[in-house]
Amino acid sequence: MAHIVITAIGSAGDVYPFVGIGRTLAQRGHRIVLCTHPQFASLAEQEGFAFVPIGTWDEYAQAIASPALWNPRTSFRTLWSIIAPSIRPHFDVLAALATSDTILVGSLWAFAARLMQEVHGTPYVSVQVSPSTLLSASAPPTHKRLTVPMWLPLAVRTKCMEMIETGVLDKACGPALNDVRATLGLAPASRILGQWSHSTDGVLCLFPDWFAAAQPDWPRNHFMAGFPLFNDVSPDAFDDELNTFLSSGSRPVVFTPGSTLTDERAYFGAVDEALRRTGARAIVLARNAGERWRARRDVLARSFIPMRSLLPHCAAMVHHGGIGTAALAFEAGIPQVVTPFAHDQFDNAQRVAKSGCGVRIDSPASGKALASALSHVTTNRWIAARCGIARQRIGTAPDACEAAAQYIERWADHRAAAGTRSAA
Repeated sequence: MAHIVITAIGSAGDVYPFVGIGRTLAQRGHRIVLCTHPQFASLAEQEGFAFVPIGTWDEYAQAIASPALWNPRTSFRTLWSIIAPSIRPHFDVLAALATSDTILVGSLWAFAARLMQEVHGTPYVSVQVSPSTLLSASAPPTHKRLTVPMWLPLAVRTKCMEMIETGVLDKACGPALNDVRATLGLAPASRILGQWSHSTDGVLCLFPDWFAAAQPDWPRNHFMAGFPLFNDVSPDAFDDELNTFLSSGSRPVVFTPGSTLTDERAYFGAVDEALRRTGARAIVLARNAGERWRARRDVLARSFIPMRSLLPHCAAMVHHGGIGTAALAFEAGIPQVVTPFAHDQFDNAQRVAKSGCGVRIDSPASGKALASALSHVTTNRWIAARCGIARQRIGTAPDACEAAAQYIERWADHRAAAGTRSAA
């Protein structure tokens, strides 16, 4: 059995899928180390993983709380300013953890794991949680500001994507990354997000082909495992109060901005107006939501409820476009109204709309717009049929955490075989 170090950087929605996969790998007998932000230490302990922190609690809390991280004009620059200083310390942590049977599994921003592969030859599986970060000219990702139109000829789209990579992304990421590379005796890297960041061993995609069809310019060594559907980090949150609310009236609509830092006054006001216009009952999952609706019988507010248990009891979902949230709504077979704020959320929202299972409304969405969208998605028979198809697809697909675990195990098997040959 292998020593598998899972390193994930990002919000809860970025980390949770790795926890689900780690759980499956642990059940299959592997030794798991979760290397991520300190806020997830208790979750690692709950799962029986060893835990190694990246950065400090305050650094992560301040990053998530920064409005600039959720503004599409400043989100990428802000995110990189947080990640860049951590690359070398993260590399040193991984180097200290690595043993002769280590396999690394890392998220998009786990550049240190990619460097470990280059410097030490450590087997590495890079993971794409959402399709937008596979920078394809064949199917350019949707973004608030940098979407390459599909009507352009492929050669032009290819040139545009290359210009975005070299003129925008490399310009932002290259100096800090290449400074670290120089200290490790490595030549400068280019096409960092579109090519270099992908492992030369394997690229694991945590979504199905019906959500994002494989493209000819994706890494050839990719594997699509499907949605991992991990959300049960606090099962006790499904309590008597929630059961009573669900049974006391019509199916509610779930509203959540996820980890996104929103203008709470505007967001909650839009929710109130949408409910007033539609007459719907609601469950609001957001920070600081409890006091606002404490006296309302038609609204239940919580900071978190495990949505995999909740959504089958609901009529629809209004959310931020996190890939994990969208996947859980697909599994439940309920329509979605997606209001993206930043990062991959715009591309995920567009794919939800393309699937026929919902609509996209770019934030900030007014209460009137939300009400109109909710009325549409909850009464449209074609949308209901598409939601049923998505639910059936997920229900009949192989378990994605199991598929991902088996894919990761290939490198454990390769390493074990190489060790046997070496000993002989």
